Amino acid sequence: MSDQATTPMDIGIIGAGNIGGVLARRLTELGHRVEVANSRGPETLADLERESGATAVDVTQAATGKQVVVVTIPQAHVPDLPAGLFADADDDLVVVDTGNYYPRQRDGRIAAIESGTPESAWVAEQLGRPVVKAFNNLYAASLDSKGRPVGDEERVALPVAGDDTAAKATVMALVDALGFDPVDAGGLGESWRQQPGSPVYTADRDAQGVVEGLASASPERLADFTATDESPGTMSAPR
Repeated sequence: MSDQATTPMDIGIIGAGNIGGVLARRLTELGHRVEVANSRGPETLADLERESGATAVDVTQAATGKQVVVVTIPQAHVPDLPAGLFADADDDLVVVDTGNYYPRQRDGRIAAIESGTPESAWVAEQLGRPVVKAFNNLYAASLDSKGRPVGDEERVALPVAGDDTAAKATVMALVDALGFDPVDAGGLGESWRQQPGSPVYTADRDAQGVVEGLASASPERLADFTATDESPGTMSAPR
């Protein structure tokens, strides 16, 4: 395990849903100093504070003075984040996008993504900052319970895509520390290979399986994850 995985870092998490909540607890357990925010304000996160050990703050504070910031909110809400959220951030800040585009189920039509822009490339454009795509291809329950020591036969692997080598290395070290095998999934332009509907999406594969799944992915978006004229519906009744 690398020094990046064992040295405590200041980590902000924007979004307190399923993935955000699990990451808040797991990263705090690893000894990182974690602050978590949502759109409704820190006073609504008292239960998560008690359960995870993370500190509830507002969105701006979660993005300030951190080494890593995880953005884990619905895709359609990314443009609603405060303008200039990362304008004063250090150049070496690592921003992680865990999001997925669910047009029929939640997000509605986002034209650029429908036209072929990879989801996280679109997020990076909205944030005005490079991002690393990770933690998007597994259920929160898997992230919470399937971490295993290095070498364990049941260790699940996670793809990590990004253009900045150092930023990607930081995220891969966190993935490793959380008990998963990190797989370098290439640049952000290739991150469509781990989007919903791809062979690695919610498949909980080992490292070789993730490598093979990424290689066999098709850039054509499946109908289930393509907007219609009636989108969005709901997760239980997509339209």
